[in-house]
Amino acid sequence: MKQERDTIYLVDGSSYIHRAYHAIGNLANSRGLPTNAVFGFVKMILKLIEDRKPNYMAIAFDAKGPTFRHELYDMYKANRPPMPEDLSAQIPYIHAFVKGLNVTMIEKEGFEADDILGTLARRAERDGWRVVIVTGDKDFRQLLSPRISLWDTMKDRETDMETFKAEFGLDPSQVIDVMGLSGDYSDNIPGVPGVGEKTAVKLIKQFQNLEGVFDHLEEIKGKKLQENLRVSKEQALLSKQLVTIDCDVPLDVNIPDMRVGEPDGEVLAKIFRELEFRSLWDQFATRKDSGRKDYRLCLSENELRRLLLEIERKRILSIDTETTSEDPLKARLVGISFCFEEKKAYYLPLAHKTGEDSEQVDLARALEILKPVLEEEGVRKVGQNIKYDALVFKTHGVELKGIHFDTMIASYVINPGLRQHGLDYLAQHYLDHKMITYKEVVGKKASSFAEVDLEHAKEYSCEDADITFRLMRVLADRLKEDGNQDLFYNLEMRLVPVLIDMEFVGIKIDSDFFKDMSRRIERQLKEMEKKIFKEAGMEFNINSPQQLGYVLFEKLKLPPLKKTAKTKSYSTDVKVLTQLAALPYEIPKLLLRYRLLTKLKSTYLDTLVKLVDPSTGRIHTSFNQTVTATGRLSSSNPNLQNIPIRGEEGREIRKGFVAEQGYVLLSSDYSQVELRVFAHYSEDRAFLEAFRKGEDVHTRTAAEIMGVSPDEVTPDMRRIAKAINFGIIYGMGPRKLGEELGIGQKEAKRYIDTYYKRYPGVVRYREEAIETARKKGYVTTLFNRRRYLPNIEHKNRIIRSESERMAVNTPIQGTAADLIKKAMIRIHERLKKESPETRMLLQVHDELVFEVPEAEIEKVKTLVKEEMEGVYPLKVPLKADIKIGLNWQEAH
Repeated sequence: MKQERDTIYLVDGSSYIHRAYHAIGNLANSRGLPTNAVFGFVKMILKLIEDRKPNYMAIAFDAKGPTFRHELYDMYKANRPPMPEDLSAQIPYIHAFVKGLNVTMIEKEGFEADDILGTLARRAERDGWRVVIVTGDKDFRQLLSPRISLWDTMKDRETDMETFKAEFGLDPSQVIDVMGLSGDYSDNIPGVPGVGEKTAVKLIKQFQNLEGVFDHLEEIKGKKLQENLRVSKEQALLSKQLVTIDCDVPLDVNIPDMRVGEPDGEVLAKIFRELEFRSLWDQFATRKDSGRKDYRLCLSENELRRLLLEIERKRILSIDTETTSEDPLKARLVGISFCFEEKKAYYLPLAHKTGEDSEQVDLARALEILKPVLEEEGVRKVGQNIKYDALVFKTHGVELKGIHFDTMIASYVINPGLRQHGLDYLAQHYLDHKMITYKEVVGKKASSFAEVDLEHAKEYSCEDADITFRLMRVLADRLKEDGNQDLFYNLEMRLVPVLIDMEFVGIKIDSDFFKDMSRRIERQLKEMEKKIFKEAGMEFNINSPQQLGYVLFEKLKLPPLKKTAKTKSYSTDVKVLTQLAALPYEIPKLLLRYRLLTKLKSTYLDTLVKLVDPSTGRIHTSFNQTVTATGRLSSSNPNLQNIPIRGEEGREIRKGFVAEQGYVLLSSDYSQVELRVFAHYSEDRAFLEAFRKGEDVHTRTAAEIMGVSPDEVTPDMRRIAKAINFGIIYGMGPRKLGEELGIGQKEAKRYIDTYYKRYPGVVRYREEAIETARKKGYVTTLFNRRRYLPNIEHKNRIIRSESERMAVNTPIQGTAADLIKKAMIRIHERLKKESPETRMLLQVHDELVFEVPEAEIEKVKTLVKEEMEGVYPLKVPLKADIKIGLNWQEAH
């Protein structure tokens, strides 16, 4: 009797690779290395190990080059294209992962993974092992036995011999006979013409095997089937040979040697770091303690004073605050860490509640001692998202000055396409260092950082300051190498104090106005609900896509335009409703209006009132420098850049943003700044001339492409020209332009073709931008802001086209973003000196909003206009339109 053994898992690695490659879309690291197949493969293997915890396991791969099957049949797999380049580049990483995982990996020249797995399975079976072959390939059914089963992890379906017999009524050994008849299209195995799997199964059930079929041809019903079998006998026998898994591959490996070892965390972490798989790196990386770091607590005034003497001597300081809230304007200080030398840092606890209160310096006293150094311009301050720390200090009465280096912003300037710019990720990406996480230090017992004991708080916070200091050195060198020092130090870092002041001041809103408007819209929605139910002939949940789909497309029989990708149910998105609204039906128009009002009410009217700071009556948004790939600022908590400007209600919302008593709001909006930058880059004669003469560029474009004089341009012609002008910048093709204008693709293409003929500089710029991106792998703005485009030569046309669109668009949008940032810095610095009571409140795309004392309106108007229009000498003049009002709508 055979000794009962453990179970061994044999994985079809090549099948897993292809499944992963096709299952996951476009994925690459910041250097453009494709990573989708590696990521999918890794996740599947790790899940298998987590679910089954195998003690024994092997993964087999196809070796390069032909196999014995190609010698039997030179057309074997001939219809398969060669492995895509982006997949081929990932294979070494997959192999390295398996080795690092300490799992047996096998490939054999001249044989496929199937043959390796078949050989191992039969060996293991003979020696008393249970075998699970992990694959989705049906060919392996021929190996099924009382000890060998198959597991398709993608479908989570297991097949053993009894299951197979019950389903097909065949013995596993007959699978090769069935496939000899039916062939295999994916491997270009011919089989018999006209014989599919069902017919093949039926024949083998009747005659036991392939040879039996050909011995009894006369008994087979159907003359055509008989004839096909007769003329294809040799082909069928060859096909049977080709599909038979070779179970006698010479392999120098024994089953007991396939015990799963402990993963080599260092090897795996190195792979995941290079591929930028953050969570996987976290899973396998270990914290490395060099033993040389010197982190100390600062627990007395005397120690604090000695620390300040050191800071004064070093003239540079990495600083990090520990607080009670992620919102800097609501946060109270718990502690501060300082670093001015690598691997040496100090933690000053201020409000820890751990029974050690007597050992801490009083908060007010500490700030009094720190204030001179924190407010000294000559001591350069370094931080990770230092704007947060500066705002925290500002709420505590301290102005953080000398802001010199922000590692988060430096990372963004170096590569805005990096997945994230958080400190943990940057430490991993640039220093191969795994940091203590907030979750680890706070743990389950503490509800906040204030409850963390001082020793753990010291290790955590000092590490933040220390790693930030170390990153500064690395990132500063990289900025110099890329020629991005001017952009970083003179634009992005000088912008930080501007944003600090803007966020601290906030903008006032009229809460009563918003509440009244919300009530009015609530009444309108109830009336609209009745109208919608009347049109539908029934009551239903208007916000349920399923119920709405039923009403529109089954009950009312409106033409269904598309279905959702996931659920395959009727799509009722805005695009579908907009198309339906063009038809003679009332309900789509009502639904569009209903959705608009619902969004206005929930997203703005009701939400903004809740976000008002009760102590100031103002909303304090956060401006983000490291979010958009083009360099534009974004706004969050709340997003004030998305306040709608179209539609009566959308515009009315802006009336709720008001000036303080004795002040007015001033809005200065760049006029067509992106088109002006476009003219500068393209150097197109017609564009340059139009802007230099102060002509309406859309009217000029309409005249050019419609073949009429400017006097004959109608509002509709100008609308078309405007859509084309901006569409070209944003890479709009005929289909998208047609949708935008409500015209056919042919007509839209004619407009675009005519546009390119009339504006040859635009064509030249487009071609040069794409060629530059192909040569360098990135494009830059006028001020050398880079955007890497790793997919600019991707084999997939859609992915490549998107990168080409970015190559054309990024220099335009990015330069426009840089211009307004430059203007903000210059205006802010002048206002401090010339009108200190004026406050810059908002930056919304190409618009700046200020709160100006009524007595200084004219002075500030002149100042703002001078700086915005004179910020940089483009080849065409910049123009800023300025308006004044008591609320934002009046000033817009």
